[in-house]
Amino acid sequence: MKFGEMIPLIGALLNLSLAIFVLIHNPRAVVSRFYFLLGLCFAIWNFGTFQMFRVKDEADALFWARFLQFGVIMIPLLLCHISFLIAQISVPRKLVGALYGFHALIFLSNFTSFYVVGVKYVGYAWYAVAGPGFWLWSGVFSLVWVSIFVLLRFRRRLPGVERRRLTPLLIAQSCLTIFGGNDILPILKIYEYPYTKISVYPFGSMAVIFYGVIVAYSVFQYQLLDVRVTLGRTAAKAVRMMFIFFVGLCSMLVLWLARPEGFTIYSFFAGLSALMLGAAAAATLFPKLFGDSGEVIERRILGDTFEYEDQVRKFVESMTWYSDVNLLLNDLHDLLTRAFGLSSYHLILRDETNRLFELARSHPASSVECPDLKPHSPVFRYFEWTQGEYLPLDRDDFYTRGSQLARQGREQLAALDGQFCFALSSEGEIFGLLVVGKKTSGTFAANDITLLLTLVKSMSLIINQIRLKTQVLRAQELELLGRMSRGMAHDLNNLLTPVWTLLQLSTEDGNAPLDEELLPVALRNVKTMRAYIKEALFFSENLRPDLQLGRLDLVVRTAIEVARTSRQKEVEIQAQTPTEVLVEMDEVLIQRLIANLIANAIDASPPAALVRVLLERLPETADGRDWLRVRIVDHGEGIPKENLNRILTPYFTTKNRGDENRGFGLGLAICRKIVTLHGGNLAISSQIRKGTTVQVDLPSRHLRPVVSPIATAAT
Repeated sequence: MKFGEMIPLIGALLNLSLAIFVLIHNPRAVVSRFYFLLGLCFAIWNFGTFQMFRVKDEADALFWARFLQFGVIMIPLLLCHISFLIAQISVPRKLVGALYGFHALIFLSNFTSFYVVGVKYVGYAWYAVAGPGFWLWSGVFSLVWVSIFVLLRFRRRLPGVERRRLTPLLIAQSCLTIFGGNDILPILKIYEYPYTKISVYPFGSMAVIFYGVIVAYSVFQYQLLDVRVTLGRTAAKAVRMMFIFFVGLCSMLVLWLARPEGFTIYSFFAGLSALMLGAAAAATLFPKLFGDSGEVIERRILGDTFEYEDQVRKFVESMTWYSDVNLLLNDLHDLLTRAFGLSSYHLILRDETNRLFELARSHPASSVECPDLKPHSPVFRYFEWTQGEYLPLDRDDFYTRGSQLARQGREQLAALDGQFCFALSSEGEIFGLLVVGKKTSGTFAANDITLLLTLVKSMSLIINQIRLKTQVLRAQELELLGRMSRGMAHDLNNLLTPVWTLLQLSTEDGNAPLDEELLPVALRNVKTMRAYIKEALFFSENLRPDLQLGRLDLVVRTAIEVARTSRQKEVEIQAQTPTEVLVEMDEVLIQRLIANLIANAIDASPPAALVRVLLERLPETADGRDWLRVRIVDHGEGIPKENLNRILTPYFTTKNRGDENRGFGLGLAICRKIVTLHGGNLAISSQIRKGTTVQVDLPSRHLRPVVSPIATAAT
């Protein structure tokens, strides 16, 4: 294989791959379908050219000459049609049908000598010899100039930022037109450039490669052909290596054209392999070898496509763990200002209490007031009626400047000085807006918009979920408050009855001695009420444990003595604890936790029964922490299955006796709260008439707050 043969082969593979890529990513877009046909035509043309370099027989050359013309025939019309689609210019259907019908006739004539009469070898490759049909088609080739003219006019009407989208495509299409026209000359029997002795060489295949690279760049950078692409870090490295490969390949081919006798197959591929190995080693061992300027050039070429996509993806994946909107917005601030590089942004959210829209976050902090937004404001109607994913706030935006709703929405948000507005919605109802300002590093690329859309959609879902959870928790709190009020009212009323009776009797006859039977009952009830109020206050307080390193084994033994003293029942308590068990804990709270659980076990056990308290170490976990397990085992009456799921609920109790040891339904709820404050777990298992086991798992140390991974990655 000659080195020159590789040029059309590379062009065929590149354009076919790009055409398939565009079609797969957006098969519904009309422009994507027509570009697929164009890429297919490029591939047929280049593969036919590749074969024209290789074949030796005239009959085979004639076959491949007609084969490549099947691709060439449709290229001018497809280029023109795609240009009209990009410029959003409507063409009468009859005219489009007539043009495609004419090209279909030319296409069919390629099977005969009317289009290609034969072939001729010109020293380095075979060329077709034009027939009358080819001369007729040559006049239609002027459509490629029409396509360039259409794009130029469209570009003039675009604002400055949008013009950059079309500039690379115009350059590539102009090169393709010039060098593609160059390849037509030998077919028309023009083998040397006029007034020179320089032979015409087929540069069209190289122009096709350039055109494919430019289209790929425009797809990544400017969302050309309505294709939104976000690739990860691995894909970014692959694109960089492919870029180096194509630069090296083109350089080697140019050197070969200058002096073909100086190259062999071994030297050609050895030089190309050495270039790739050197680039890979430099990228791995010396990533900052070329300094900041190299990064600027890379961002200019790739449009920041790969710089922060991984950070956004990780942030979106971690959103499900957020349970507080403020924490979510704090990390969102780091992402928008550091990763995206936004100079400003404004987040507007609806207050679920008064249903008014308020400015939730603003950067930089300023005195800008939130626009007066109502459910039927123009900006909301724009999103609802047009189903648009975002609203460009540039008044010269070509795609929305004809929309009255878009214009009114821009006027409503003018004070925020933004570039784009995104809607946060749930089930079709908009509950917030994100208005982003300019990027500090340049203009917005298609990948920026794609990532922001992904981020906003995920934020909408998570913020809505957090709000729903908050509403459920509030409903549960109200239900708990009602149950607490009913329970306290009932219990305190019963406890106050003898006290009230005693006070009434003493008031009726001030000289009468106090009732000797009623007085102890009243005193006992007052004592019980004090304990009741103390427990209720403990449960309702938002406790923050004072975590200190202490010996859990000593706390367990102290709790055993406290529980034994508080209960007047002959029950044997057996403890099994290792020595010197160090744990980060609030000793007062943990002692109360274990003492409460042991007291419950004593209450449930018959006289002379055995209560076992076991402390054991658990295996180390993945986060490097040891865990300790405390088990309190009794052989008492057990807990019915229907009550097992309710015993941790505040104000649920089975101890409804009227003595001093009666329960108020707060003991186990307090225990669960203490365990939760220490980051542990509490579990209860029980069988009727066989006993109950309460299991408490506590970590040896507590995890410290860490810096947001988004902020760390973006720094």
